Amino acid sequence: MAKVRILPDRVANQIAAGEVIERPAAVVKELVENALDAGATRIEVEFRHGGRSLMRIEDNGAGMGRDDALLALERHATSKITEAADLDRLASYGFRGEALPSIASVSRFEMQTRTAGQDAGTEILVNGGKFVHVRDCGRPVGTRIDVTQLFNSVPARRKFLKTDQTEAAHIIQCVRLYALACPQVSFTLIEDGRVIFRSPQCATLAERVGEIFGRQTAAALVPLAAAETGMKLGGLIGRPGTGRATRHEMIVFVNQRPVDSRTLNYALIESFHESLPKGRYPLAFVFFECDPAAVDVNVHPAKREVRFRNESAVRAFVIRAVLARLRELGATGGPSDARSQVLPATPGIQPPAANFRLPTPNLNVGVPSWGAAGPRAELPAGRQCQAAGPAPGAVAAAPASGSLPPEAAARAELKTGTLRWRCLGLAHENFALFETAAGLVLLDRRAAHERVWFEELLTQFRTGAVLSQRLLLPQPLELDPIASALLTDRLQLLQACGFEVAEFGRNFFRIEAVPAWLEPGGAELFLRDFLGLVREGRLPEANPDLAREEVARLAATKALRLPETASEAELLALAGRLFATQHPLTNPAGRPTFIEINHGELARRFQK
Repeated sequence: MAKVRILPDRVANQIAAGEVIERPAAVVKELVENALDAGATRIEVEFRHGGRSLMRIEDNGAGMGRDDALLALERHATSKITEAADLDRLASYGFRGEALPSIASVSRFEMQTRTAGQDAGTEILVNGGKFVHVRDCGRPVGTRIDVTQLFNSVPARRKFLKTDQTEAAHIIQCVRLYALACPQVSFTLIEDGRVIFRSPQCATLAERVGEIFGRQTAAALVPLAAAETGMKLGGLIGRPGTGRATRHEMIVFVNQRPVDSRTLNYALIESFHESLPKGRYPLAFVFFECDPAAVDVNVHPAKREVRFRNESAVRAFVIRAVLARLRELGATGGPSDARSQVLPATPGIQPPAANFRLPTPNLNVGVPSWGAAGPRAELPAGRQCQAAGPAPGAVAAAPASGSLPPEAAARAELKTGTLRWRCLGLAHENFALFETAAGLVLLDRRAAHERVWFEELLTQFRTGAVLSQRLLLPQPLELDPIASALLTDRLQLLQACGFEVAEFGRNFFRIEAVPAWLEPGGAELFLRDFLGLVREGRLPEANPDLAREEVARLAATKALRLPETASEAELLALAGRLFATQHPLTNPAGRPTFIEINHGELARRFQK
């Protein structure tokens, strides 16, 4: 067995860097925190190639003298704490003294800094943990740090970095968080020579949100303020019915520190339970304040997570505060944003906008097809779909396929042009009950519509036969810088899906045409949800088939709330359309479209 020995400082720093510096965004995070702790009112962040080739952070903070600058590059050297008890009253972002030596050990690190009382600044260059030079330099008060060739000294780490686009997105998101945390500080972010955003000092959080996320997002927010013993909650939350497909715009801060808190996140989601449909996430920029001793910020090496001493009390307080504010705004009666999406005129779904007419669907369904404008059912010559024998809704003769599973039996009947089911009615506005030769079938109307809609859309996307409707008045769309870049990269995919979106200035777009299947008023919401899928990596550019499938799945879930009633003919037509699809058993999300109770099960339940 090898002898125990002390690791060299360079190796120890590289190991520490593995915990603190996971990717380029972690470098930016640590250096921005140092700038804020130094009292900076102006911070400029520049990076190239996703941070691989350059990250530069410059501030006008207090700066450091030569001795302090050299000492800051030693492990566990910090001006923030002196003993362990100080962790219970932290008022700074950084405190462990690991950031600078960790970064310098895995990059080419150059720091220039000067305090107000010095005539010249100090320049320090470290390459892969080895000091190259220390000398005087001329610079204004503050600090500038250039980090280049990240992970060149540890190639194994560099291989695990994602694409430049992905790493850039993480850096942009990081800077946005600290810009939100400190509206009184001016932030500038530059990527590959292009200004992503430049936000001056803002008097309020609402102004900063408008600068970074866009005026449309800021207009959808309302102020939140609440306090209880030892706890305060403030910030901005979305109006009732305003939601997002992902959590990227649900941001929480604890004592001004941006964190990922499961307690606060779930409290927000639960608070919006009455205001948003399932699967939507609130729009929120929430600041929680408490006694520093009541929260542990030293749980995670990168300080991303926090732990409260009384999680249940924090959760209950946040839920009470947000629910009270939402109910003030009439949350329970507010319209759901999911209901603003309108799908084509299919049986049981309302038609789209008045300026675009779809043909009336043929309820005698054989094999569904869309024809020229939208989904409609066409019947081959000489066939009929019977909802009745001698009278509407009467039971037809039992088919020979009655012993088959319901989907097989229904398909067999459709091949002969007759669906021998009797509609018994509609339960709870969504479940259609049918009597079949084999027993009873309970059909989920929404799930069935989604399956039919999904397969029709997917066929259109694959064949390029998507019809569009031009808008008389183009709709403006304002996005944050990350979303703008993601949308610009996928305009071709959107065009293939029937959209026409044009750039109209920095972070501004115009929606000039939408697919025939989409209500024009729902275009903005659909595109924001589309970008949510992109952020989650579910629309890969390298796999266009998968991307088209995800877009079709998104469109299929945007069905308008079904009418309270539907005729027997409409329900039978829906069943026919469903069983003419390739996968009638489930909706696009994998949920069952129907359940069957056969004669044997009925007999068993009634103990016959």
